[in-house]
Amino acid sequence: MQADYADPGTILDRMGDGFLALDDSWCLTYANAKGQAILRKSVADDIDDIEGMNLWDSVPDSRESVFFEKFTESMVTQEPVTFETYYALVDAWFEVRVFPSDSGLSVYFRDISAYKELAQERQDSLYALQQLYSISSDGSTDFDTKTNDLLALGCEFLDLPNGFVTRIEQGEQYIVHSAATHPEVQEGSSCPLDEAYCKRTIELDELMTVVNASDEGWNDDPAYDRFEFETYIGGRLTVDGELYGTLCFADTRAHDEGFTDTQRTFVELLTRWLGYELERNQAAEQVLRERDRLDEFAQVVSHDLRNPLNTATARIELLKSETDSEHLPPIERSLDQMERLIDDMLTLARDGQKVKETSEVRLPEPARTAWKTVDPTNVEITVTADDATVLADPGRLRQVFENLFRNAAEHGESATRVEVGLLDDEPGFYVADDGVGIPTGERDQVFEPGYTTQNEGTGFGLNIVKDIASAHDWQVSAAESAAGGARFEIGGVDFVGS
Repeated sequence: MQADYADPGTILDRMGDGFLALDDSWCLTYANAKGQAILRKSVADDIDDIEGMNLWDSVPDSRESVFFEKFTESMVTQEPVTFETYYALVDAWFEVRVFPSDSGLSVYFRDISAYKELAQERQDSLYALQQLYSISSDGSTDFDTKTNDLLALGCEFLDLPNGFVTRIEQGEQYIVHSAATHPEVQEGSSCPLDEAYCKRTIELDELMTVVNASDEGWNDDPAYDRFEFETYIGGRLTVDGELYGTLCFADTRAHDEGFTDTQRTFVELLTRWLGYELERNQAAEQVLRERDRLDEFAQVVSHDLRNPLNTATARIELLKSETDSEHLPPIERSLDQMERLIDDMLTLARDGQKVKETSEVRLPEPARTAWKTVDPTNVEITVTADDATVLADPGRLRQVFENLFRNAAEHGESATRVEVGLLDDEPGFYVADDGVGIPTGERDQVFEPGYTTQNEGTGFGLNIVKDIASAHDWQVSAAESAAGGARFEIGGVDFVGS
């Protein structure tokens, strides 16, 4: 029985790749169906039979092409050549493999346009996500600038000319940020929510997408009548769990190919970033409002309370020169306590939680200055940290010592000695006394505002110490001293030269 063998030409015609055979004069001796289709789009004139034609004479400008360069290289060197190139005449990318022989060349063309397009999409996606991270994490740029830059990036990546952020309140949509060409979505524009695409976006927990509004039933919708967006992708923005508005990208042209997974991921990430930043901004605004109220409170305390207090203090001095009544000392102590209470409240209200600038401070200097200010009677101080230099705000470090020394004098009762020294197990310092100490169960409570066990105490001194320590990123704790009194440890301190 005789076997049937397929004709080689038939096999080549069934190939998905193009195939050409050239002799050593650059004339075509064979082209399969795919190869002929490519050549017929390339030649200057219609040719019934392309076999026998000279390749370079028949294809316009071909001698200046990469094909001429590589084919010639292979013919001269008699070595196979493989290369990739874009062929504008047929609008396609090809992988070309050239195999030489003594009589000419065998050339295979494989269309890799889809692969190139996918690779470009991946490259564009990677770039967009990198830019999203770069812009959003730039600490030198404010929120409005970042948002506008990210909207512009989204428009470019999604190939949509309109990107905008909305604020939705009481049935109205307001455009608060915009990178758009459409007149209806410029910053400051508004419309009823019923006439906006966003009315559907806010009902979803995921992105809403439209790729051809006319085919998806939007023709009779008031939003389509107003904006005429054929393509739309948008996400719901929430702040502290409450609806804020939307992030949207749109076009009046249809994009029937739809959105890729990476494009959807980009919009989702941008939506989450905007929600987070809006929450952060609202929190910052709340802090500013609280600070303003504290400033107003401090002004009231400083002016409206100090004036009558100063008057009362002056009157007590006059009374002391006129009488030695036993009622005067308690009144004088109460006025002193009121003045210290005002000082403490002003310190808490005005100093805030952050240290703006630090400098190198020799630890004994603010300690000894604070001791002179407090000047407790019948109590001695010992400073065993003469060589220690710390990075701190000098004024606020002095306040730490003042409040700790005052605490020792007022609450130590029988305290006769206060010591300032360095911690052994971590960078830091301590202030210890030999008084009655602090019960174990109260060592955390003593730093709470208003907590005091003394009639003459303000209850704010140790809370001020804690605030100042936190402002320096230090930690403060209460313990028992070697003499059985109170010991306050300040850890996490930056020492110079350590």
